[in-house]
Amino acid sequence: MYDRKTWIVVSLCAVMIGANIFITSKNQTQIAKEEAEKQAQVEAAKPTPAEVAAAAPDAGLTVDPPPPPTEETLVTLENDQMVFTLTNIGGGVKYAEFKNQFEVGSNTARVRINRFASGPIGAFSDASRNLESAVYTYKPELSIPGKKAVYVGNLNSGLIAKKTYTLEEDPAPGSPYLLNFDLALENTSADSINLKQWSIFAGEASPLYEAEVAQQTGFFWRENGSIHFEHVGEFKEGFMGFKAAKPIITSPADKTVEYAGVTDQFFSTVLRPKNPYTASVWAKSAPINLTEGGRELHSVSAGLDLPAATLASNEQKSFSYRIFIGPKNNSMLRKMDNHWGDGWGDLMQYGWFGVVSRTLNWVLNKLHLIFNKVSTNWSWGLSIIFLTIIVRGCIWPLHAKSTRTMKRMSKLQPEIAKLKEKYPDDPNKLNQEMMGLYRKFGINPLGGCLPMVIQIPVFFGFYKMLQYAVELRHQGFMWVPDLSQPYTLFTIHLPFALPILGANLPINPLPILMGITSFVQIAMTPRTGDKAQQRIVMFMPLMFFFFCYNFASALALYWTTQNLFSIGQTWLMNKIPEPELKARKDGGSKSWVQKMAERQAELQKVKSAGGNMRDVTPEKKKPRGPRTGG
Repeated sequence: MYDRKTWIVVSLCAVMIGANIFITSKNQTQIAKEEAEKQAQVEAAKPTPAEVAAAAPDAGLTVDPPPPPTEETLVTLENDQMVFTLTNIGGGVKYAEFKNQFEVGSNTARVRINRFASGPIGAFSDASRNLESAVYTYKPELSIPGKKAVYVGNLNSGLIAKKTYTLEEDPAPGSPYLLNFDLALENTSADSINLKQWSIFAGEASPLYEAEVAQQTGFFWRENGSIHFEHVGEFKEGFMGFKAAKPIITSPADKTVEYAGVTDQFFSTVLRPKNPYTASVWAKSAPINLTEGGRELHSVSAGLDLPAATLASNEQKSFSYRIFIGPKNNSMLRKMDNHWGDGWGDLMQYGWFGVVSRTLNWVLNKLHLIFNKVSTNWSWGLSIIFLTIIVRGCIWPLHAKSTRTMKRMSKLQPEIAKLKEKYPDDPNKLNQEMMGLYRKFGINPLGGCLPMVIQIPVFFGFYKMLQYAVELRHQGFMWVPDLSQPYTLFTIHLPFALPILGANLPINPLPILMGITSFVQIAMTPRTGDKAQQRIVMFMPLMFFFFCYNFASALALYWTTQNLFSIGQTWLMNKIPEPELKARKDGGSKSWVQKMAERQAELQKVKSAGGNMRDVTPEKKKPRGPRTGG
């Protein structure tokens, strides 16, 4: 696939991927605020129609609930995809489990969302962002077993809350992962209560496995049609103390929030007001351990403030939300935009080249429908291979043009070496002569680089699409049991630590095969540049080998496939005889790059001569006097 310039471009891609992991979807504004400032902003404010939907008096809400039990009791709501387990402590969703999604390395243990949280989804938190510990009373007479759960509780400030959780019965896309959450509040105290001091807990997210990239876990909110994402690394202290640790991150308080939530690599939890209102979103991070004695990871929890509304004595208000706890399935989320409001597709976090990622994901799923009829066990792996072949086939003309240009440029290396000997101390003259040499033989020096640059969106789009493809979880191919995970044959415990890999060296077959094919491919590319540059080019596959060693098997399969495709393409092009390099009779027309190089050389020459340039500024005309006479 790649010559020297190719690998330089691809190396830049690697750097950009690293940067993208840390800064993808970075907020356009600084959002960290001190909690003291946050509390100082809590003041009385009148609600607006867009912010608060006033409810009619709820019969029975003002009646003091019976003494609550002191022990935790659990209630479940269930459909064909999900089991939502609710608790009376905090009156919310303690955790949710997927019936068809299992933990890494298991076919029985279900993925559990909100498992490390200090409280249930739907619980209240105070101005200090601490979750309530109030014990609610479950109302069986108002509930429907397995479908609807109603809780009533007193927040010890005279504020009574009635929480109703109902399964979504609409058969529209995404409905199995939705809960309708209706909140009714009544002030039974003699004083007014500012609701802005309270927020609703939107849930917790944590890595699914120890090797998961930490920056894939974070919190988000959507405002003004744009999603903002902060990963767990934003809470930590910066390198060498250049950035202070943040115990809490808060979004701007003057924005209308469409939804807020938390996410890991494959699953998201979303709290979405049915009537968006102006509020802040807050988030905290906490250390966790997935296994006893395992390495320390970090989870993130988030909440959404209630509107800045004042509840007078004996006044009632109600708010309605949707709670989404589900997979980040691109196809499903895009369909949800048409039924449950805009912005669900933004949960995929595809980044700058989202259009490419969405297109590739659509094609991948179409290919899966075809190959699933051939082999149910290998269908996703075959889909990745054929999608890679299709993409590489589409960019074949670009790659072929780049290869031909580099082969022609390699034939000029003896002439370029002579020019370097002739102008060892005059780089501008050397560059000008090289441009003239390229023009003489009809070679565009950008012809070998631009095609590679054009491929960057495809590279990023493919990378992001496979990175977040929840469809690949627990889908095997050949010897790989799960394409969403790196496959390890065994682990070697070293007495020393390797860069990136550490002291425990896993033996991953696919990345090893990827590295071998990369070396073969680079060895087949035309040689350009001096020996030092060639050594750098040969070092690139080794760098990528370490960088990609713990990639998911799907990514390693994609990279290996395109390496094999490029090897075949290069072999075929090497078999095609190249026309003899001949000088053009007319000397060739100057390209834009050549004109710019010559212009730069001219300016440098004038500067070296003392900067005496002829002033070509036109003289100002003398002002014309007034006309006289008739």
